[in-house]
Amino acid sequence: MAAQATLHCLTGCAIGEVLGMIIGTAFGWGNLPTMVLAIILAFFFGYALTLRGILKAGVDFRTAFKVALAADTLSIVTMEIIDNGVIALWPGAMDAHLDEPLFWGALAASLALAFVVTTPVNKWMIGRGKGHAVVHQYHH
Repeated sequence: MAAQATLHCLTGCAIGEVLGMIIGTAFGWGNLPTMVLAIILAFFFGYALTLRGILKAGVDFRTAFKVALAADTLSIVTMEIIDNGVIALWPGAMDAHLDEPLFWGALAASLALAFVVTTPVNKWMIGRGKGHAVVHQYHH
């Protein structure tokens, strides 16, 4: 269950991260605005994926939003710290262009490492009845 929760989180974060990095790189933005956009979009898509499932179960938006925040915040924060930390520390990764293997390789490696580190966080939360354990009750 923890791996599934992390994969779910990774999907939203990856969509946001990739989109943010593509937009920032395509527009020639500096490292900081590109990273900020990527993080904002990662949170947006991470929460949106969870919200979609909860709303589909017939839960009102306010309740669904609270559940998504409680379920995903620690997971997304962990994933973003690892992902962006790797990208920031990887020599040349922040300056790589969309057509360079370094751009895609560093991004893929950072997301893979973020998955590995975040899975135990989700396992810990689920074991305490938090995180995606709360969301799970809305899935049918």
